[in-house]
Amino acid sequence: MEPTTEQSGRVLLVDDEPAILRTFRYCLEDSGYAVATASSTAQAEALLQRQVFDLCFLDLRLGDDNGLDLLAQMRLQTPWMRVVIVTAHSAVDTAVDAMQAGAADYLVKPCTPEQLRMAAAKQLELRQLTARLEVLEGAQAGQGGQLESHSPAMTAVLETARQVAATDANILVLGESGSGKGELARAIHGWSKRAKKAFVTINCPSLSADLMESELFGHSRGAFTGASESTLGRVSQADGGTLFLDEIGDFPLPLQAKLLRFIQDKEYERVGDPVTRRADVRILAATNRDLAGMVAQGLFREDLLYRLNVIVLNLPPLRERAEDIPDLAERFLAQFVRDYGRPARGFAPEAQALLRQYAWPGNVRELRNVVERASIICNQELVEPEHLGLGEQAGSNLPRIGEALSLEELEKAHIASVMASSPTLDQAAKTLGIDASTLYRKRKQYNL
Repeated sequence: MEPTTEQSGRVLLVDDEPAILRTFRYCLEDSGYAVATASSTAQAEALLQRQVFDLCFLDLRLGDDNGLDLLAQMRLQTPWMRVVIVTAHSAVDTAVDAMQAGAADYLVKPCTPEQLRMAAAKQLELRQLTARLEVLEGAQAGQGGQLESHSPAMTAVLETARQVAATDANILVLGESGSGKGELARAIHGWSKRAKKAFVTINCPSLSADLMESELFGHSRGAFTGASESTLGRVSQADGGTLFLDEIGDFPLPLQAKLLRFIQDKEYERVGDPVTRRADVRILAATNRDLAGMVAQGLFREDLLYRLNVIVLNLPPLRERAEDIPDLAERFLAQFVRDYGRPARGFAPEAQALLRQYAWPGNVRELRNVVERASIICNQELVEPEHLGLGEQAGSNLPRIGEALSLEELEKAHIASVMASSPTLDQAAKTLGIDASTLYRKRKQYNL
């Protein structure tokens, strides 16, 4: 059974053979999928920065480019996207290696249209199942893990969050990057009467105004160049549930009036479609920026701020809830040693002391990353300080301006520090003032 337009997924085809791209595209578009094509790594990376895809068919031989390198980049930037390797009979072993590196399946060419359609349908069904599982997990969020706390400040925030979760009031979550704003938003959804419906997230810094409008409200077929199929939009996907606007401070100013209208009236139009639609959506938003200051500078609408901050929750940074660090570290360690089958079972006293002393500029997200690394490289029962990799960051060995160091050493240290405290690679690239592909090359160059 072919998918309907409303069931269709967004598919990226990456292959350096024009005939293969053309054939695959026609086949998948005839089945109702929205398809984009790329013939090189650079084109694929550009598309991945501008659009959201559910599935990618990736040829490992892309001229002078290596598809395995692109696969590694995809696993970092778009972990939700299913990747199917397309390969010739002579390269099946390489395809198996790619699956071990994170690909979901492989397809041997030449293949029939039915084989291609079946592969797409299978992976998109799995993608939809994963999304539904995320909703179910969101219903349980906040009942353990990162949101359990011994901190009076954090406990007060959680008590207020539970109280307002039962209402449909809009909530604005404030806090530093990595402090758990997304986790709290999921918890609020899970505690609410909307828990059985979808929890849909839009990462505001990742899209331009035009792409944001299409992603938020959807678009009709032919609305703009490349719009070969109509799309629903995140608002429609969240109907009956919760829409989480992550980093709302970066929401495009030209589009804020349309978002305000939707929040007030629950009405919207898809791009290129004059039909007014309605959606019953509860709005949660989060930011680490000073929205009041942005209003004063003309960078954020005052009336939109008033609509978003009916309830404001201020999440304390990890350094202000230091009593939670040991428990969080133990929970993360237990999770990762189970996932990776590693031998560590706890932290040595010296490692525990270092965890408590470190300032954690990247907050809970940085702690999680540090513990994950330690769980992988530790080959004994107790994690020691050297496994944490915090010595250079916490002590006097951190490179300083003016020392007898090369520019490369300073650049490597700076990039590593920015990445550690950034929620995504795109945000790290933005902070560094470079594009995502440049950051990818720097990471490979410095083995970060």
